[in-house]
Amino acid sequence: MKVQLLSALSDHNLDAAQLNSQRQLAISISAIADQFEHNLPLNLCLILDQSGSMHGQPLKTVIQAVERLLDRLEPHDRISVVAFAGSAVVIIPNQLVLDPENIKSQISKKLTASGGTAIAEGLQLGITELMKGTRGTVSQAFLLTDGHGESSLKIWKWEFGHDDGRRCLEFAKKAAKINLTINTLGFGNHWNQDLLEKIADAGGGTLAHIERPEQAIHQFNRLFTRVQSVGLTNAYLQLSLQPHIRLAELKPVAQVSPDIIELPVDTASDGSFAVRLGDLMKDVERVILANLYLGKLPLGEQVIGNVQIRYDDPSMEQEGLLSPIWPVYANVLEVYQPDFNSQVHQWILAVAKYRQTQLAETKLQQGDRSGAATMLQTAAKTALQIGDKNAATVLQTSATRLQSGQELSDADLKKTRIAAKTILQSS
Repeated sequence: MKVQLLSALSDHNLDAAQLNSQRQLAISISAIADQFEHNLPLNLCLILDQSGSMHGQPLKTVIQAVERLLDRLEPHDRISVVAFAGSAVVIIPNQLVLDPENIKSQISKKLTASGGTAIAEGLQLGITELMKGTRGTVSQAFLLTDGHGESSLKIWKWEFGHDDGRRCLEFAKKAAKINLTINTLGFGNHWNQDLLEKIADAGGGTLAHIERPEQAIHQFNRLFTRVQSVGLTNAYLQLSLQPHIRLAELKPVAQVSPDIIELPVDTASDGSFAVRLGDLMKDVERVILANLYLGKLPLGEQVIGNVQIRYDDPSMEQEGLLSPIWPVYANVLEVYQPDFNSQVHQWILAVAKYRQTQLAETKLQQGDRSGAATMLQTAAKTALQIGDKNAATVLQTSATRLQSGQELSDADLKKTRIAAKTILQSS
């Protein structure tokens, strides 16, 4: 078996006297590293913003980051590059990395800053290029943009009803359905964090922030390392629940690690649930948290549900493989005593930190600065509870600025969003 699967309830014990109980079910999934002899071939597409605002040092550092990435690719890996400004163009068609120096030369010649920001067209072309090299590979896109264009106010102050914004999300969702992953990188401080986060979430990828040009190489390397560690692809969590057990109706399932994402849930005709996980990294936990409501159950150890993982193994060119079924138990006691799982409660707090920050942003957009500051302070305290001191500092700083009557800059908002979504690493 190539999948490791573990599960735990926030409290394993239930009170027999309670008609209803709420529990969080944590499920940890990863590919088992020693089951893989080699890294899988990669199929990468770089979708790069070459609008006028990227002129000069920003574009130079992006080119340097791409060149470093090319140095890490093997001849059996595939690369394609799409550039977008007022329109999008394929500057490196999907191909094996047989001559990296020639590819670098073409990128340097063809990647030139000019025009607006046609991100949806860039995404569409990038997905088309990725589709040419999916067989037996890990297929992922890196979408980088600074959010500026000829009319950046029109383009980037999108509501999600806006046609271009809606098209971006549709493309990301379609990519996920055909086993492609979309990662997003916001360059500078004027990109739309709502849009790029939603593209990454829908595309099963991760959101990164390149605040200063010199950080581009680090962020590309970080993403590349994650892609290189993928062992299995197109994974789905399949969850079936016993009678009298149900998922919460509001925000029933969230990914906690490696990034926090609210996950959509599909319901099958037999009443079971499916949650797309996408690529599974080797020995890196994908932690999912499901919010359950449990009705009255008989005394003793009870199976409340079953978990199974469906996945593809590109190294064997096998699709639709199934892990063994993993039963989930709860213990119903006549005289209740709690049996709390401290790790699950840490994960619950991580999701709470994210949701508290989201609520703060909503209040800020509504003009409720005091309410936003209060929620950011709450999120900062939650971050401290899970030992995330860096996030606590970022969140508290934003709260203090609001309380002192200052505005939050674009950079402040970006840092706040990233602090909420991830466990920040010490620099």
